[in-house]
Amino acid sequence: MSWGTELWDQYDNLSIHTNRGIEVLDKYANFLRDRVAIETEYAGKLRRLVKNYQPKKKEEEDNEFTSRQAFRNLLKEVGDLAGQREVVSETLQLQIIQGITLLSKTLREDRKKCLNDGTMLQQTLSAQLSALERAKRNYDKAYRDSEKAVENHKKADMDFNLSRAEVERYKNIMTSKIQQSDDAKNEYANQLQKTNNLQQQHYGILLPAVFNRLQELDEKRTRGIREFIIGAADVESSVAPIIARCMEGIVKAGESINEQEDSLKVIERYQSGFTPPPDIPFEDLSKMDSSIASNQSNYSNVTYNHMTIKGTISGPKFKKPRGGILNSIFGSNKNSLTADGQKEDYSDLPPNQQRKKLQAKIAELQHKVDQETNTRDGLMKMKIVYEANSSLGNPMTVEGQLNESEHELEKLKIDLKKYQGFLDKANQLQVVNNSPQSNRNQLQNGHRTSRHSNGSASADDHNDGDDQPDDAGSLSSSSASPESGLGTSHTSLPGSGQGSANENAIGEEACYETEVELSPSIGTCRALYPFEATSEGSIPMSEGEELQVIEIDQGDGWTRVRRANNSNGWDEGFVPTSYIICTLFA
Repeated sequence: MSWGTELWDQYDNLSIHTNRGIEVLDKYANFLRDRVAIETEYAGKLRRLVKNYQPKKKEEEDNEFTSRQAFRNLLKEVGDLAGQREVVSETLQLQIIQGITLLSKTLREDRKKCLNDGTMLQQTLSAQLSALERAKRNYDKAYRDSEKAVENHKKADMDFNLSRAEVERYKNIMTSKIQQSDDAKNEYANQLQKTNNLQQQHYGILLPAVFNRLQELDEKRTRGIREFIIGAADVESSVAPIIARCMEGIVKAGESINEQEDSLKVIERYQSGFTPPPDIPFEDLSKMDSSIASNQSNYSNVTYNHMTIKGTISGPKFKKPRGGILNSIFGSNKNSLTADGQKEDYSDLPPNQQRKKLQAKIAELQHKVDQETNTRDGLMKMKIVYEANSSLGNPMTVEGQLNESEHELEKLKIDLKKYQGFLDKANQLQVVNNSPQSNRNQLQNGHRTSRHSNGSASADDHNDGDDQPDDAGSLSSSSASPESGLGTSHTSLPGSGQGSANENAIGEEACYETEVELSPSIGTCRALYPFEATSEGSIPMSEGEELQVIEIDQGDGWTRVRRANNSNGWDEGFVPTSYIICTLFA
């Protein structure tokens, strides 16, 4: 079916239809432009949103928590989503909208040419019809004049009153009119033939060709809209897998949040490493000398304040102790201060925080040593090359830089050794003071010794007032495993102290009795994490291992367990309560 054949007389309607079709195409282009604007604005707002919610520099220390890490990953994925919306916007602009604009321009130009050709054909046909009409009117007039001339000649010929000359004149007029009528007839016949031929060509060949071109133009426009709509959907589909991966990343970020791990990190960050203060003994002033009571009361107050304040308030809050009670708590400022007001060996921090700071400082110094070593090696190679080939450069030019590098490297190594010494000292105190067996022995004696910062023990019956806190020997504990106190709600490992001979005797007697007779099992437990035994009285265990519980946690963070041993029969010892999940017998 073609427009030229079926719609030969619908020139005006076809002109209106094709114009409306192009307007629909332009309307779709405007729709895409508005969508591109929305996509661009949406992507921009998403990027600003991500930027506004990026963690601040002061919040970087909180990035170790899984919830914060998940939120950062979420922001990253949202930023990627914004990038994909920008891709959609740019692709629609470059491929779809520009293609529609070009097609619309081409269609309008082709339509204009078709309509101009159709107008010319209509004008040609109209001119021929006008010529035919004029020829017909001339023929009609000439024919009537000839008939009138014939009738006048007949009347004159029958009128005997007229002379022969007058009759001859009427005859000549008749002959002239008849000739004019014949000429007009011939002209009319010629114009009629030309008009018919032109009309046949116009409606059979010329105008159908114009209409067919308009049909092709409209079909091209319709096909273009179809392709552009599909193309726009393909643009969206092309980024759908990436957006789906972004959604998967967001889901993974949410699934990566571990509330227990965050709780452990909170313990790791804020755990001081000190034991809670002991019960304050009752002082019966009527049964002791007033001077002794005064000294003991003062000592107890100092000990209580030291344990309470330093064990519950983080060190950085007291950056520059100036004196008074804080100076009595932290001791004299023997070491130089760092840039943030802390001591060089971080002895003014709780033990766990001290170890973390020292380990971070050692890692930083080691990195600087490696960098400076590479710089020195590079300068030495450059000097060797210059000495071998002086045309490349003067070796003396790098001599000064090499000396500076050597000096800086030596200085860094000295600092590294110094901080490693600080850490070794803290670790030695950690190993000596974190024995679960000694702490449990103290509990068996009916009292718990409290630790000073220098590792000395003070029991309820302690009457030596010379022990004072010493910043140089602060306790430290592990900061990267549940052994350092990353449990659910337990305290860190208490120090064993230098207990009395009676306590040691009781501990040895308990060990001897264990070898002779096994304690009854009160339940079972399963290891949640692997544990390496690093202190006296503890035993190692692997993840998932089943053990027998022979003594529950007494509040010190350790549980006494037992397991079968093919070589020795049974192994007994302490493991961190936070490492296991217990099932006690009814």
